[in-house]
Amino acid sequence: MSNMNRRSFIGLLGAAAGLGLAGAPAIASAAELLPKKGRRVVVVGGGYGGAIAAKHIRLHDPSIEVVLIERNRSFVSCPFSNLVVGGFRDIRDNTIAYDKLAANHGIHVVYDEVTAIDTAARKVVVSGGSLGYDRLVLSPGIDFRFEEIEGYDPVETPRLIPHAWKAGEQTLLLRRQLVDLPKGGTVVMSIPLAPFRCPPGPYERISMMAWHLKHHNPGARIIVLDANPDIVSKGALFRKAWEKHYQGMIDYRSGSRVLKVDGRKRSVDNGVEEIRGDLVNLVPPQKAGLVAHRAGVVGEDGKWCPVDPLSFESTLVKGVHVIGDACMAGAMPKSGYSANSQAKVCATNLVRLMNGQELVDPSHANVCYSYVTEREAISVAFVYKVEGGKTVAVPDSGGVSPDLSEEEAVYAQSWIRNILHEMST
Repeated sequence: MSNMNRRSFIGLLGAAAGLGLAGAPAIASAAELLPKKGRRVVVVGGGYGGAIAAKHIRLHDPSIEVVLIERNRSFVSCPFSNLVVGGFRDIRDNTIAYDKLAANHGIHVVYDEVTAIDTAARKVVVSGGSLGYDRLVLSPGIDFRFEEIEGYDPVETPRLIPHAWKAGEQTLLLRRQLVDLPKGGTVVMSIPLAPFRCPPGPYERISMMAWHLKHHNPGARIIVLDANPDIVSKGALFRKAWEKHYQGMIDYRSGSRVLKVDGRKRSVDNGVEEIRGDLVNLVPPQKAGLVAHRAGVVGEDGKWCPVDPLSFESTLVKGVHVIGDACMAGAMPKSGYSANSQAKVCATNLVRLMNGQELVDPSHANVCYSYVTEREAISVAFVYKVEGGKTVAVPDSGGVSPDLSEEEAVYAQSWIRNILHEMST
């Protein structure tokens, strides 16, 4: 095991197990899809982080070959998916393809599922073969810790009780269930303990569902079971919006963690009582995407990936960088804007590492917009820097918007158009 550290070996065995194989030799035997001719970076995941990382690596150094591996031929944005649930945005407006990105920047796009990663041999295995790399960028997003909720079947439960925390079919299912809610019916929404993808996201979703019900089913109500001691993000503004627009519709209960679920009964249990709903939107606790676990870059907590704040290189496995929701990025929240910022910093310093140059000191920004009605939104923004080996918020660099505002909604629409355009061209 001289060329493979213990973590790489364990990750390799786990990957082989994921392939249904008895051992790692099958990884070595996978046929090379694209023979490696020069320096290559493989990027796994084409979301807010991965697509931008692939693009900016090529912009910084066109001599580096970039291969982007993505299981889907199109990307559906989680930001703004709550507006689809509310009924005033088409999910097609959240969807982009990769054709122009690939053509404009000479990126090889492989549409396939990553089944294993051998970080010692620097090889990624997909169902159609393998790809060698010099450096690897993982932007795997999130997966769920289903096992922490008794009765949760990862296949069957989401068909009855959608989480809709990965945009697409789950988003549309939740929308259909909201439209079909019986008159005067009850919606139950469960929010996991932080950290999770998009801290203000659950509270925006509550607002969007309440907006729909106010206009189409005014006798209905929403019970919110929040495992956190209070609203995680923009709490005062969300409370103001609920009081102003949805008075009496939202029953918010903090410190209420769902421990058990029954999909067929449409019920959840917080250890004190069983609560039934005509519609249940259960958002499970989260962790880094499966690919990160297969690469052996998940930390001792078994959830997220520790990284060097300058380059986002894993502190556990050399040559592997982790960006976006999956990484531990200090004070930065798990958001699309954060992933975009991290991708640009990662691309810059990854190229510098490959060219033997000194790393640059990064500066990050993040803005999260949240709709509270069809026309009004709120926001939170901060700038971040690396200090003492950690990513911290710059004092007095931002904060929450002063009030509910139609102007914030205009800014939000501009942001989503621009960032999706940047990712797809």
